[in-house]
Amino acid sequence: MKIGVVFPQTEFPPDPIAVRDYTQTVEALGYAHVLAYEHVLGANPVREGGWHGPYTHEDPFFDPFVLFSYMAGLSDTLEFATGILILPQRQTALVAKQAATLDVLCEGRFRLGVGVGWNKVEYVALNQDFHKRGKRMDAQLPLMIQLWKDELVTHSDTQHTIPDAGLNPLPTQRRIPIWFGGHADAVKRRLAKYGAGWMPGFRTAESAVPWLDSLDPYLEAEGRTRADIGIEPRLQFRDGNADTWGKDLEGWKQVGAGHISINTMGCGFTTIAQHLDALRTFATEIGV
Repeated sequence: MKIGVVFPQTEFPPDPIAVRDYTQTVEALGYAHVLAYEHVLGANPVREGGWHGPYTHEDPFFDPFVLFSYMAGLSDTLEFATGILILPQRQTALVAKQAATLDVLCEGRFRLGVGVGWNKVEYVALNQDFHKRGKRMDAQLPLMIQLWKDELVTHSDTQHTIPDAGLNPLPTQRRIPIWFGGHADAVKRRLAKYGAGWMPGFRTAESAVPWLDSLDPYLEAEGRTRADIGIEPRLQFRDGNADTWGKDLEGWKQVGAGHISINTMGCGFTTIAQHLDALRTFATEIGV
């Protein structure tokens, strides 16, 4: 199992030296990858109409493409994963371009985790229809894959028009692995058809089993099995100790998880040194 870290976005200062130190320490500790959440905009919690989301304009978020490009130049072995990028609120060709460029810069050590999101305010601000985000993603996925594969693309649908044009450079992997977040039936359909893996929000492997069982017919319809997809849950540092972490890891292994990310947010840490100390403890107790 590849063990990585969740970049503590909402508890990280806007300090490039701190990002450098975090990146190089994580790699030196032996972690396999860095996973980053993302939001383009944060809403004012006292805005007209109210707000009930978990994040506000006071929560910092580095853009993951820019963050990972910076980290790629500071590391040799780390892999990078968005967990998750809200794809339908972004321009498809632009995401394909950013992902391809990052994939070149990190020499193919990138996985693109995507989802439809929940933040209507962001969709409005980015001039996309929140209520049609699922249909938009369904149009985006095959187009992105084609843009990564072919030097020139001619494509037209209700969402896109590309008149004989293409990306340059193309990504190192040529088909960047797409991972999906979410638990809806539509996620099962997209995962079965296009996905390299799934990033569940379930806290335990046991709670994910019914969802995985219900995924099997979708995979079968695409001529695939569970062996064809990866699974990457997140483990909360604050929820356990060496014994409970070990049991959770073993549980996820039993259901087929090949990746896991340890999340140090929400522990009350006020410095990056505290986050890194927690990762040292985990690496020592569990081994990475």
